[in-house]
Amino acid sequence: MNGEDVGLFGILIAVLGGAVRVGTPFLFVSLGECLTEKSGRINLGLEGNLVMGAMAGYGISYLSGSPWLGVLVAGLCGIGFGFIHAMLCQQKGVNDIAVGIALMIFGTGLAFFIGKPFIQPVAPRLPSIGFGDWSDSPVVRAALEINVLFLLGLLLAPAMWWFFRNARWGLIVRTVGESADAALAMGININRVRMLSTMAGGFLAGVGGSFLSLYYPGSWNEGLSSGQGLMAVALVIFARWNPLNCLYASLLFGGAAALGPALQSVGITWGYYLFNAAPYILTLAIMIATSSSRRRVAGMPGELVSR
Repeated sequence: MNGEDVGLFGILIAVLGGAVRVGTPFLFVSLGECLTEKSGRINLGLEGNLVMGAMAGYGISYLSGSPWLGVLVAGLCGIGFGFIHAMLCQQKGVNDIAVGIALMIFGTGLAFFIGKPFIQPVAPRLPSIGFGDWSDSPVVRAALEINVLFLLGLLLAPAMWWFFRNARWGLIVRTVGESADAALAMGININRVRMLSTMAGGFLAGVGGSFLSLYYPGSWNEGLSSGQGLMAVALVIFARWNPLNCLYASLLFGGAAALGPALQSVGITWGYYLFNAAPYILTLAIMIATSSSRRRVAGMPGELVSR
């Protein structure tokens, strides 16, 4: 195999591995936002959930020595922020988008303030499973080190798809998201459904944040998130509110983010910063392509159409 072939092979493997590593937080946050929006509510505060989950997970892992306890606490922080979001949005005249932005700012600021003591210490990290042990290539072995959280997300996406289509609670969530009036006529408690959905969505976002600090990149600092929580909203639109499509879209976003580092790893540095901007360019393109005052985006819950 000549040098050019090795370089191409290295790029493909690096992008594949990066798609899994970088795409895992996108997967959990987008599934959380998908669940929230299916109930007819938008939560732009998931960026704050993500950052707070990253800080809490890292801090608890450092203090307790257990990264899995850190993951759990990160999810619980997400539940707490989801509860606050849901409670505020239940008040008359309150806009959920404005509440989400406020909680995003509050969550990131609180995480930076509380998390300052954890910037330098090294916390135990989440383990990975080596699916590339069959290969002698260090590139292949590194790319195929898969974290357990990604495997859980891989199972969660089809489980959530089945939940919305077949489970009684899933059908209730969809009914509330499609028509609040119809849900009221059926005797469904809309506030309770949306609260539980927002809290569950916050839990998933918190877990996604713990992946950032406890596995990849695997540290806690104030620039950790890079806006994944906000990009997840565009990702859900791109996925047409379908959990399975959220999985595919997360890998696409992850691969786009991994393209720049993959090219750099084989010595291609031209346009490095442009390739690093690929996820943000993709997000902007999706928002432009799906913006229309004349038509409803396919799959959009009915309660979100007027927003």
